[in-house]
Amino acid sequence: MIKKSGIVVLLFLLFISCKHTPKVEAVQEIVTAETVLKAIKEPVIPDYSVNILDFNAVADSLSDNRVAFENAIVALIEKGGGTLVVPAGTYLINGPIHLSSNINLFLDEGARLKFGSNPADYLPLVSTSWEGTFLYNYSPFIYANNCTNVAITGKGIIDGEASETWNLWRDKQKEDQLLSREMNHKSVPVSERKFGEGHYLRPQLIQFFDCKNIKVEGVKMEDSPFWCLHLLRCENVIVRGVRYDAQNKNNDGIDPEYSRNVLIENVDFNNSDDNVAIKAGRDDEGRASKVRSENIVVRNCNFKGLHALVVGSEMSAGVENVFVENCSFAGKLKRGIYLKSNPDRGGYIKNIYLKNIDFGEVEDCIYITSFYHNEGEGHVTDINNIFFENITCKQATNYGIVIQGFPEKKITDVYFKNISIDSAKNPVSMTDTENIIVSNMRIGELANAPSSVK
Repeated sequence: MIKKSGIVVLLFLLFISCKHTPKVEAVQEIVTAETVLKAIKEPVIPDYSVNILDFNAVADSLSDNRVAFENAIVALIEKGGGTLVVPAGTYLINGPIHLSSNINLFLDEGARLKFGSNPADYLPLVSTSWEGTFLYNYSPFIYANNCTNVAITGKGIIDGEASETWNLWRDKQKEDQLLSREMNHKSVPVSERKFGEGHYLRPQLIQFFDCKNIKVEGVKMEDSPFWCLHLLRCENVIVRGVRYDAQNKNNDGIDPEYSRNVLIENVDFNNSDDNVAIKAGRDDEGRASKVRSENIVVRNCNFKGLHALVVGSEMSAGVENVFVENCSFAGKLKRGIYLKSNPDRGGYIKNIYLKNIDFGEVEDCIYITSFYHNEGEGHVTDINNIFFENITCKQATNYGIVIQGFPEKKITDVYFKNISIDSAKNPVSMTDTENIIVSNMRIGELANAPSSVK
């Protein structure tokens, strides 16, 4: 029998135990490629169309069709939206096309939009972003700001005509590039960050800014002045069956930045820069925004160019839940998979899943670094929960696998399963890492049974 005093002590201990039991946190939803795909919907475009030829467009590659496109878009807006049909032919446009909600720009097979190269035609300045910093600059050639249900489809070509004009600005941009970064670091109001005339920051070929329900399908992009397709602060995006021949400097293929719920599939890349580069803002501005890039699926693509799949280096708000699967190579690459940051960025890269990817010849097959450009201080990035499965590579002329953490913040929880690299000059280099898990990895020839002593 328990004495009364013992019961009091027992009840007191139970009370203390219950009072100090930690609060159970809500279980975080597990994000998979399947859950991301279920959340992505096609844009809804009204069943109405107009033909650009009905607005006095001339497809002779010489006549300026800017007014024709402007008038056609106004006509669609007045009807609540619809499809702007561009038949076969070459249409010179001296200035940008500004899309609006509920509009699909449809380029028929054989149609080519050829953009003029006079910078003054891309004024007045528009709100945009350049290498992760918000500012005002020349308009992107095709631009949509704060739109819903907007698309670019068809088998036609979007030609930036930039190789002999805008491309030359790359060697003149350094002063403006550094100025934009200084404005970022000093939190200069965006309204005061005015570039354009007298400056040399090249505009993007296509930019969707603060848009929802976007589709880009089937078209080919060529000769871009800067990044080809920039998805800036966008949600619910489909990029499907797009083709590239973009060989100018900084001709990234697709740059989702501060964006979520994005599907990139069946794309044939041929770019002189990153094929897919997932970003989330630069430095102070990116960290302050807290608008991460997340829930991105890349599948069934053919990579060719500089780097196939990149996260960074502008990723200061964080990148998570990226799924890359069932992709192959269409030509030589510098790096296959490249996760990059430096101590200026901060933020994080986590929950990145890459599986069933084949590479041919690369310089480096897999490269993860906290020291991009060996610069920066004070804001080291968290890089963790990276998963590689069923990755093959024929030849790495430099490194097979590189992981470079930071002494004060190691790269952790990286998982390799079924990795095969036929040859690599330098197989593996890992510094400042923790919990690197390997299951079935071969770099070089497969080892046979050990030889015996005769």
